[in-house]
Amino acid sequence: MALIDAGRTGSGAKRPTRLFKNMTAKIAALPMIATALVVFVGCTLWTIYHSFTRSRLLPAPEKWVGLKNYDRLWGENRWLISIENLAIYGACSLVLSLVIGFVLAALLDRKIRFENTIRTIILYPFALSFVVTGLVWQWLLNPSLGLQNVVREWGWTTFTFDPLNNAEIVIFGILIAGVWQGSGFVMVLMLAGMRGIDEDVWKASRVEGIPAWKTYLFIVIPMMRPVFVTALVIISAGIIKVYDLVVAQTSGGPGIASQVPAMYVIDKMFLSQNLGLGFAASTMMLLSVLVVLIPWAYLEFGGNKND
Repeated sequence: MALIDAGRTGSGAKRPTRLFKNMTAKIAALPMIATALVVFVGCTLWTIYHSFTRSRLLPAPEKWVGLKNYDRLWGENRWLISIENLAIYGACSLVLSLVIGFVLAALLDRKIRFENTIRTIILYPFALSFVVTGLVWQWLLNPSLGLQNVVREWGWTTFTFDPLNNAEIVIFGILIAGVWQGSGFVMVLMLAGMRGIDEDVWKASRVEGIPAWKTYLFIVIPMMRPVFVTALVIISAGIIKVYDLVVAQTSGGPGIASQVPAMYVIDKMFLSQNLGLGFAASTMMLLSVLVVLIPWAYLEFGGNKND
């Protein structure tokens, strides 16, 4: 009898469509979805719209000016220097953070003693704010108090290392602080990825007599592609938003040598009160983020269809 009822249920009763499954969870998610649509999508569209106007204050005395703000933006030397600095900082930070983070993770993955202590020490800079990190490295790179002074006291009196006061290399002084803070977090991501690899892979490589460095290079790294993609996106998002680290170390100086796009946007919006130009710069930063996110989304979700 029970089998007959079950058969009737399976053949006659309509199953709920996929849309109405887990309705409680979907209803609970509605406030967050509405917030995301209003705050993120709505404000983004509002910003893009006003980047084509001559708005200077809110409420905006709007006047449509087309691409005039973008023409002015790409004609300003300060913006071009900001983009150049961001490109140098981003490329170097991305490569160094991934390489240093992976090497540190590989060393810790060898089951060394005091691993937990060493891991905590390396990860500790990530717990600091960018402002604190910037102030610490401003002091360390100060020629009168920091590394240059220490080395000269050791006897190398001609040693010079003053990147924060040299317009040619100031961005590399900021880069040192950024890599110091971010490498520990990348190390943790890489270490978690390595610990997720089946131990049989290592046993097979040892049986075949494959050196450890070849195992990492040709077996482990390809297996950790999702971890690398995740680390790449997180680092890239931090690079595009870099602001407080620069303010704490150099305030954009000397001159405008260490300006970054986020500083330009803040200055135009809140100091110069030129919202149209500030929004145009914000829109260009949004495009930079999309350039990173779209390939990531394709690799993460588009590739699964082919699996």
